[in-house]
Amino acid sequence: MTQTDIALLLADAADEVEIGIAPVQAVIRGGRRRRARRWAVATTTALVLAGSTGATLAVTGLPGDTDRHAPVASQPSTPEARHVYVPQVTQLARGTDHGTAWRVVVSVWGAPRDRSEAATQLAAMRKYGIEPAVLPDGRQLVGKTSHYSGLYYGGNPFRTIMFDTVKKWEPLSGTDLMSGAVPLDKADSNRPERLVVGTVALTARQVRCGWKDGTSTLVEPQAVAGSPVEWFACTAPAGTAYQSAEVIQ
Repeated sequence: MTQTDIALLLADAADEVEIGIAPVQAVIRGGRRRRARRWAVATTTALVLAGSTGATLAVTGLPGDTDRHAPVASQPSTPEARHVYVPQVTQLARGTDHGTAWRVVVSVWGAPRDRSEAATQLAAMRKYGIEPAVLPDGRQLVGKTSHYSGLYYGGNPFRTIMFDTVKKWEPLSGTDLMSGAVPLDKADSNRPERLVVGTVALTARQVRCGWKDGTSTLVEPQAVAGSPVEWFACTAPAGTAYQSAEVIQ
């Protein structure tokens, strides 16, 4: 009896009893009847691979693999490795406005595991110029990832544009888009909103920002460290302001 025959017999027997995680090799060879379970295992493997940056990963149970005791990559354990106290920061855009340099950055903060880590993270956020709307001990941050997009304009303090603290990021797909628009130079509600920052699905390739003077700007979204969505930033020419933003491809 071949390995394929044995795998099929085991797969048929599995219909009659409750079992744990199926061996990957048997699932792959189990044919169309095991398609749902095969995809579940494949997805789990993909997630492990995606989260194992800089680590050596051994996946057991794949075709031709006989080492069932090989180590599996573990998740980072220390706050530093999880970016709890020092965020992952990505520069999204930069430029000069009337001789003043500006830049837009996105910071992604890892989830604290307890109140002690949350309190230390809150103190670190305040040093970055971020003031979350949480209790003094930061307990609402426990188990949640935070992201902040904001503007540095000249020597002015960091100005938040889009932010959220969540247990799980909201999925985006197709032409989904979330954005915020603010004045570029000063935090004044009477000034034109010339800076637009937003998030799109990973599949989005181009975003069009429309301005009130009828013109538009095309930008390509970019990856942000620690973020499962892509980000974009647009700036309106002097004399006009934000009107719309949309994924066009």
